[in-house]
Amino acid sequence: MEDTKTAEGWRSPLETRYASGAMRALWADGRRFVTWRRLWLALAEAQQSLGLAITDEQIEALRACVENVDHSAAEDHEQRLRHDVMAHVHALGDQAPVARAIIHLGATSQFLNCNTETLLLRDALVMTAAKVAAIVVSLGDFARRFQSLPTLGYTHYQPAQPTTVGKRATLWAQDFVIVLEDIEHRLDTLRFRGVKGATGTQASFLALFEGDGAKVERLDALVTERMGWPADRRWTVTGQTYPRLVDAQVVSTLACAAAAVHKCATDLRLLANLRELGEPHESSQVGSSAMAYKRNPMRCERATGLARFVMNLAPNSLQTAATQWLERTLDDSSNRRLVLPEAFLALDGSLDLVHDIVSGLVVYEAMIEKNLRAELPFLATENLMMAATSRGEDRQKVHETIRRRSLEATEAIQAGGPNDLVERLRAESCFEGVDLDSVLDPSTFIGRAPEQVSVFLDTIVEPIRARYRDSGVIPAHPRV
Repeated sequence: MEDTKTAEGWRSPLETRYASGAMRALWADGRRFVTWRRLWLALAEAQQSLGLAITDEQIEALRACVENVDHSAAEDHEQRLRHDVMAHVHALGDQAPVARAIIHLGATSQFLNCNTETLLLRDALVMTAAKVAAIVVSLGDFARRFQSLPTLGYTHYQPAQPTTVGKRATLWAQDFVIVLEDIEHRLDTLRFRGVKGATGTQASFLALFEGDGAKVERLDALVTERMGWPADRRWTVTGQTYPRLVDAQVVSTLACAAAAVHKCATDLRLLANLRELGEPHESSQVGSSAMAYKRNPMRCERATGLARFVMNLAPNSLQTAATQWLERTLDDSSNRRLVLPEAFLALDGSLDLVHDIVSGLVVYEAMIEKNLRAELPFLATENLMMAATSRGEDRQKVHETIRRRSLEATEAIQAGGPNDLVERLRAESCFEGVDLDSVLDPSTFIGRAPEQVSVFLDTIVEPIRARYRDSGVIPAHPRV
């Protein structure tokens, strides 16, 4: 039972149902405000090292309070000041009165917000990359087990040339590989804002250092390094904020990941309807409140729902980036408080669902064979024609025979009967002596699918397994 406070107030389902504890903790206020204090400490330390009148006692007072945020006091200050950053300046000053005079010295709100959000984006992308890699590896392990199992292929969701169950899984995995490469690119190109001032000119810091531009440049680099970021990966120029196109790029990457989730989960829903693949199903799981027999693909449905939400956040971030007037407007703030964490939280939930699903996929081989056999005679008609003509039969006569008997078989299927094309052809003199059963061997219709799976696993999946082996979510060796 929920307590009264929870039951009577809104809480996001991303918090209560979908996102992982680790991703929720990353975007929590506690993480954000501790990072603010780390930034204030880094700024003061760097300023002291460059000659500003900041004492060791003040530095130690700030360091002692980094992890000890008085959230209640900050909330009280914000009620009075109507400004979250200044509320935390005052709350920290109350805890470290000896350092009050040098807290936030020369800085603006975006020194905290932009740098903190860059750190959060980095850590959230790292976490997301590991989960995408885990899906690639799980799909690779699945593909290895079923790389040679023939199954009916579909184009336009109509029966087409056979493939294999494993080859199809590599197509899902390939989408997630594309996403992983994009996430890794975002991580490689993400830049720290550093110390830039109110409109990006560093004027306040230049005044603090009495016009010494070299010290201001060094301050920018020192703070960046003290926050664990390479000094050569910071923005050379900014306005008041880092470019909001960065947010649009990140959210677009997450939207691509969501599209990969949606495609994979939708395909699994279609195959569940064909009774060829199924989600892992708990013994007491209920599929429908009315139809007790049902085993709905509920996890895939939930994943597609979350993915659709993330996909639709991409244009929102583009609009925010496009409407930042001149050096900056504030209409981005309230929007980004929603979009950035919720994009990661919703994707996080959908990735966990997909990983859970593909790690326990149930394969119904008898149904796969049945569905393939039902269509294979039609798909094999060219092979059948070649087999008959190789024995001296007239090609045009064979073609016309296959055409007429195929139409008859189609009418029989539409009337509810089985596909009896092979039986009809057995009775034809032009197929006398043709081993129809060997011509209809499913393994002869799958081309190089098994070899393609092997190459994909060796050249794509295994290097990803090796790169992410220490992430804690990927097995060191393939599951057999």
